[in-house]
Amino acid sequence: MPDPAVHRCGFACLGVLLSVVFSGVVWAADPVISRVTPISAQQGTEIELTITGSRLADAAELLFTSPGFSVREITSKSGNRLVAKVAIAPDCQVGEHGLRVRTATGISNLITFHVGLLPEIDEKEPNNDFHNPQVIPLNTTVRGVVENEDVDYFAVDLKAGQRLSVEVEGMRLGKAFFDPAVAILDSKRFVLAAADDTAFGGQDAVCAAVAPADGRYIVQVRESAFGGSGDSYYRLHVGTFPRPVAEFPLGGTAGQSVKVRWVGDPLGSWEEELTLPAQPAERWPVLAHRDGQTAPTPNWLRVSAGGSETAEVEPNDAPNQATPASVPGACNGVLERPDDRDFFRFSAKKGQAFDIRVLARQLRTPVDSVLTVHAANGRQLAANDDAGSPDSIIRWTAPNDGEYLIGIRDQLGAGGPEYVYRIEIAPVQPKLRLSLPERQQFRDIVAAVPRGNRFAFLVSVTREDFDGPVDLRFEDLPPGISVETFPIPPGQTAVPVILTAAADAPLEGRWVNIKGVSKVGEQEIVGDLLQRTSLVRGQNNREYWNFYSHRLAAAVTEAVPFRVTIQQPKVPLVQGGTMDLVIKAERDAGFDGPITVAMLNLSPGVSAPTSVTIAQGAQEVRMPLTATRQAALGTWKIVALASANINGTVEVATPPADLTVASPFVAMTFPQISLDQGQSGNWPAQVEVRTKFEGNAQVELLGLPSGIASEPQTITAESQQCTFPLRTEPTAPVGLHKSVIVKVTITQDGEPIVHLLPAGELRIQKPRPAQVAQAAPPPPPRQPTEKPLSRLEQLRRQRQNQTATP
Repeated sequence: MPDPAVHRCGFACLGVLLSVVFSGVVWAADPVISRVTPISAQQGTEIELTITGSRLADAAELLFTSPGFSVREITSKSGNRLVAKVAIAPDCQVGEHGLRVRTATGISNLITFHVGLLPEIDEKEPNNDFHNPQVIPLNTTVRGVVENEDVDYFAVDLKAGQRLSVEVEGMRLGKAFFDPAVAILDSKRFVLAAADDTAFGGQDAVCAAVAPADGRYIVQVRESAFGGSGDSYYRLHVGTFPRPVAEFPLGGTAGQSVKVRWVGDPLGSWEEELTLPAQPAERWPVLAHRDGQTAPTPNWLRVSAGGSETAEVEPNDAPNQATPASVPGACNGVLERPDDRDFFRFSAKKGQAFDIRVLARQLRTPVDSVLTVHAANGRQLAANDDAGSPDSIIRWTAPNDGEYLIGIRDQLGAGGPEYVYRIEIAPVQPKLRLSLPERQQFRDIVAAVPRGNRFAFLVSVTREDFDGPVDLRFEDLPPGISVETFPIPPGQTAVPVILTAAADAPLEGRWVNIKGVSKVGEQEIVGDLLQRTSLVRGQNNREYWNFYSHRLAAAVTEAVPFRVTIQQPKVPLVQGGTMDLVIKAERDAGFDGPITVAMLNLSPGVSAPTSVTIAQGAQEVRMPLTATRQAALGTWKIVALASANINGTVEVATPPADLTVASPFVAMTFPQISLDQGQSGNWPAQVEVRTKFEGNAQVELLGLPSGIASEPQTITAESQQCTFPLRTEPTAPVGLHKSVIVKVTITQDGEPIVHLLPAGELRIQKPRPAQVAQAAPPPPPRQPTEKPLSRLEQLRRQRQNQTATP
C-alpha cells in the first residue's frame, strides 16, 4: 500500500523554494509523515514512537483520533524524524487508530497505529527456512515485513488437543497493497490449515487448527502471489485464543443485552452475553471471550435504534414456512447449508414505505445476498442482488393491506454455520450526512489556521428523503478560532466554512465535531461528519482500505506573511456574461513572493481558471469569471484560497464575498446577413432592454472572421435597434459564420456588467461574375474555289466525256 506520503496541498508548488524569516520564525508548511515505528503496541505499555517524514523540525503534538494515548514527551526531532514517548492506557480500544502530527506551522497527513491485547515482538531474520524458523511464545503478536518472494516461518510448541489460532493483519494496517496468506503446518510439513482471503479479514487471512499430537508446529506467512516489498508490513497473532469468524445474531437494540453464539472456531461454538452501547452504531466492535482468553481483533455488530428482533425458526426455506416477524424490526438468521433459503412473514398497511436492507458482508460474514419481497402467495414483488456492495437493499411500498414475505439466499448458493445475516426493515426516514470534499484526489482536508488569518473548506451535505435547509454546528474548536458558516438552503449541497484565528491564539490542535441539523415538521434531523482517508489503493486507484473519522483535525499555526481579500463586486455577473473578480494581497515587510489564487467555490454555472497568480511584489490579480446562459440566479457566498511556497506550500483564505448572478439586462436579435467579398453593408439588430440602466452601453461585435471589420456602437435604455456597419476585404473567408457574439458593456457604480450575447449568422460569398454582351454570329464559312485544270487535265476530262456518250 502506498504510504500517504504526500502532504495536503491545494495547488501545485511554484517550483522555487523560498526560505523567509519573519520575527525569528523559520517558515514551513504542513508536515508529511510516511512511516511510524513500531506499527503497533500492546495495551498498557509505554513505547518509543519514531515517526519519519519531512518538515517535522517544529513538531509540537501528536493527534490521535481516539482516547487512550498519552504523549509523555517528544524527545528529539529534526526535519525528517521525530521520536516521542507514548503511554497506551490499559483500556485503550483494541484495533486501528488514526495519527497526525501537529507542528507550529501545519497538520500532517494521517497514518494508522494499532493497539493489541497480546505482547508484541519483532520478526527476526533470517526466518525464511522451514527447518530454521523463528521460535516464538504462544499468544504473541509478531510485527514483521514480507520482502519480495519472502516467506517467514515461526515455530510454537503445542500439546495434543490444543487449539492454534493464527490471524494476520496486512491490508488492514493501511500501509501497502499487501495480500498475505498464512498456513499451519506440522513438523513434517503437512498442512493442517491454510487461508488466503477471508470474509472476516477481507484480503487478510485467518485460520485455526487443533493439534493432533504433542510437538512443534510451524506458522507460515507470505504474500499470496509470492510478491512483497519493504512496505508489506504485517501483524501476526499466534496463540491458543478463540477466533470466531462470525456471530449470531449480527446485532441488537441499543442499550439492551443480547446473547450471541460465536461460530467458526475449531473447538466449536459457544455463547456469550453482551450489553450493547446506549447509542446506535452502524458497526460496533466486540471481542470474543472464552475460557479466560480473548480474540486479538474484534468482530462487528450492528446496534439499532429500536424495533423488534426476530430470530429465524427452521424450517423456513419455503414461503409457507416463513418465520413470523414484526416491523419495524430486524430478522436474524443463518444460511446453514448450500442452497439454503430463508423466509420471514410480516404485515403492512397500504402505502407504507420501507427500506429493507441486508447486513452481512459489511459485518464480515461471507453471505453474498439476494433479497426478495413477495406477496403472501409467494409471487415475487421486488428483488435486489448488490446495491453498491454485496449486501442488498430494497425500497418497497406496500400495495395493499396484508401479509408479505421477505426471502434471502446466497447469490452463489453457498452456505454454512458462518453464513450469518441480518435483515433490517425500517420505515423510510429522513437522513443527513456531512462530508468534506477533497480539493485534490485522495488528500483529505485538515484545517491549519495561521494566527491572524483564515482557512476555508467546503462542507457537503447528503440528504435522504427530504430537502430542507441545513445548519452547521461546530464543537471543540481550538481556543482563539472562530467559525463563520452559512445555512445550506434546499437544493444546495455545499457551503464554504471559514475559520479565523486571533492574532494571539495559542498554538494548539484539536479534533473538531461538525454536525448538520435540519427540521422536518417537528422532527429534528441530525447528521454527523464522515471523513474518509484513502490509505490503500490498487490498480486504477481502486480503494481497498480507508480510514473513517467523525471529526476534523484543526489547529492554530504560526502567522504567515500575507493575507488576501476579494474586492466585493458592486455589480452582478449576468447569465452568459463575464466578470473580473479582483483579489488583493496584503504583504508583510520582507515577503514579495508570488501568491497562487484559486476559487474554493462558485455558484452553479459559473466557472473560473484553475488558478491565477499575484506576481512577485504585486498587490492584486484579476480572476476572470464566466457564467453560462443557464447559470443559477441568486446571491452566493464565495471564497478564494491563496497559497505561497515558503519552505513548502502554506495556504490561507479570503473572507467570504457575495456573488450575485442576474438575468441579462439586454437581449439582441439579429437577422441572417449575406455580403460579397469586398462589399460593405449594415447589420441591424433588434434591442430588448429587460433591466433599465443609466447612460450609454458600449456594444461591439466579437469573433468576426479575418478581413471583416465593424465599429463599436452605443445603446441606451431606450434603444430598440442597433446597426453595425460591416466592411469586408476581398480576402474575407467565404462561408457561413456562426461564432460571432455581441459584447454589451454596461457601466454601473463604476464597474462593468459584461454581456456576451449570440449574434445571427453572417454569410460571406464570392462576387457573381460580371454580365458580358452577346456577340454577333460568326459569318458562314467560305466555300472553297475550284482549282483551275491544267491543259492535260482538260484533255483527259474531254476524252472521258466522249467515251461516256452512247
